[in-house]
Amino acid sequence: MSSVYTIKQRRVIILICTVLFGGFLLYALKGMFTAFLGASVLYVLSRPFLGFLVEKKKFPRWLSAWIIIIASFLILVLPFLTVGLLIADKINRFLEHKEAMNSVLKQVQDFIGFSVSDEKFIDKVYTFLEENLLGEVNNILSGVGGLLLTIGMMYFFLYFMLTSYLVFEKGFNKYLPLKKNQSQLFAEELRNSTYSNVLGQGFIALIQGALVSLGFWLFNYSDPVFWGIIAFFLSFMPVIGAPIVFVPAALIALAYGNTQEGYSLLLWGFLLVTNIDNVLRYFISKYLADTHPLITIVGVIIGIPIFGILGLVFGPLLISWFLLLVKIAEESGAQLTEEAISDES
Repeated sequence: MSSVYTIKQRRVIILICTVLFGGFLLYALKGMFTAFLGASVLYVLSRPFLGFLVEKKKFPRWLSAWIIIIASFLILVLPFLTVGLLIADKINRFLEHKEAMNSVLKQVQDFIGFSVSDEKFIDKVYTFLEENLLGEVNNILSGVGGLLLTIGMMYFFLYFMLTSYLVFEKGFNKYLPLKKNQSQLFAEELRNSTYSNVLGQGFIALIQGALVSLGFWLFNYSDPVFWGIIAFFLSFMPVIGAPIVFVPAALIALAYGNTQEGYSLLLWGFLLVTNIDNVLRYFISKYLADTHPLITIVGVIIGIPIFGILGLVFGPLLISWFLLLVKIAEESGAQLTEEAISDES
């Protein structure tokens, strides 16, 4: 009895040490969490293409991995860095012309009939923008070394995931506390939710941003490309995203007497830009997981403070993954209950 008790004690001690060391390593590697999460997302997105290259075209795994890495960098990473530089330049110019903004607010105030140009309020707005919006962008741009390190680690993880994808997936299924059929279901749901949050929402945001840009160009507003890019990022927040761009622009046009341009942009925005969201979501939900807009909005709110601009994608994605785990846990519990009832009978 004593020897059995000693073995149990040893197992408990080993388990406690493992948990403590694992917790310490997770804390030490917390700076790489973004890189690992990005690599995981890219792996899920590129897995079908990897299978096509390796299994159908018989490409070596290392070559297939490099093709995916280079393509993802050119399609995703490089455009985001370029857009970041463009946005930072525009925000700097905006904050340098406070007097011009005051004049615009005075015109809007006269048009809508109540005060929006209180000096204390404006000072608070500018302080908020300088400390948060501009500060966030400048932190990203000034911390180029850290950003490049994160990107480098992300592709480092991704390369070994891709070149050892069979071992990686086997280990994932081995340590996932699910039965084989549940593991397959989880993998399919994981893929669908990732596609829905990244590709689906990204496609919707791209279309809405393009429509906002087109509307600005058609109705003679300045900087249509820039405001289309801003609308693209804001459109990751469904319902409220794109109107943040075109509604103020239309109100400013109306305040300056440009009624045709103002009302045209409002009609364009509310009839086309906002409704295209619902249409595209209907078709995307038929082929991918249906991500509720509330999940996206809450995910963006909690994701941006943690991941910065990447929180637009990672925040909703993590919530979707969490809800997926809850769903699998509920199904597992229901299955265990049914098995227990059948055993008793």
